[in-house]
Amino acid sequence: MRMPDYMNRENPLHVQPILNRKEKIVFLSVPESLRGPVETPGLAEEGFTIDPAIPIPVELASGADVLNLEELSWEMILAGMIRVVAEDPEGTNARYYRSFVLAVKPDILTEFTTAALLKARNGDYALALEIIGLLEGLFPGLPGLLLNRALILEEQAHARAAHTDAQDLAYKAYQALLDLHPPFPQGIFNAGFFFMKRRNFEEARECFQTYLQLGDEPEKQEQAALMLEEIQNHSLDDAMFREAYDCIREDKAAQGISKIGNFLERHPHVWNGWFLLGWGLRKLGRWDDGIGAFRKALELGGDTSDTRNELALCLMERGDWAGARKELETALWEDPENVKIISNLGLLALKTGNLQEAAGFFRTVLELDPQDPVAQAYFNG
Repeated sequence: MRMPDYMNRENPLHVQPILNRKEKIVFLSVPESLRGPVETPGLAEEGFTIDPAIPIPVELASGADVLNLEELSWEMILAGMIRVVAEDPEGTNARYYRSFVLAVKPDILTEFTTAALLKARNGDYALALEIIGLLEGLFPGLPGLLLNRALILEEQAHARAAHTDAQDLAYKAYQALLDLHPPFPQGIFNAGFFFMKRRNFEEARECFQTYLQLGDEPEKQEQAALMLEEIQNHSLDDAMFREAYDCIREDKAAQGISKIGNFLERHPHVWNGWFLLGWGLRKLGRWDDGIGAFRKALELGGDTSDTRNELALCLMERGDWAGARKELETALWEDPENVKIISNLGLLALKTGNLQEAAGFFRTVLELDPQDPVAQAYFNG
């Protein structure tokens, strides 16, 4: 059997050919030419020697059922090994295959991580997470990879705000980071901001307090201290606030409104409380009351894209098209790739009879999130 030239650096491996295939894997015996005590040229310089007793996994070319030896390539060999260790990180030969891959492709961690983050930035979250999964097989338990997984899932959850499963996956990813021993300060720091966005201020407080004890980056320590001050000064870690948030998120809006009302009696100047109140009122269809609550949140400092997006939804229901558009455009300026805001601009265009503009907004939505149900329904309906 003719193997690829180990010394050939004229045709470097690329990420995309490996990622594009999800085909069958076959195992080849090491050829006679590589058997014996002599270290393989090209790999010996990396301190690695091929073991003739261990078969080589090869991923077949797309659609193929058998291996054409004339088409055998480094990508096929590397893809086979990478997928084998990703599927069974503790497998019999997993450690050997990891060493083989790193001997041939020592920069694979940087190259694949860059590819994953680029895919996530372009909205291809499934492929981004697949790449991270492959790397986790090669580098099991590496904290940086766990953090990248959490960040990609968080970005996906932000883009697909209506999909609670994406948010739950992001939450679990951050919990895995918090469970690491020894602790991983960078993961704890990012988890704090993730919980802030979810308005889970109790867990955010714990993360920032822990980071202040463990972190060694002055700028991040300053940020953590500021977040703690905000939580404590506004009593955002109040149990009633968290209960109200959970109720509204779980479509128990009436209960949530009652709880957040109690919170606001004690903390009337906390904009987050008025936001939660408006959110619950909007869910109950109490548009005018919701508008009042969101305007109060804006007045008290809650000028966020979420506040303006929610206010716009209430204004749309009251037929205030100009007011809704103004709020959505301001929100989009603050958060230009927020799918739910762009989608709501599309819905507003539909309500006002501007079909061409609506189509443009929904096309943008699908570019950012090909699985968005509202945009898909528009083009398939």
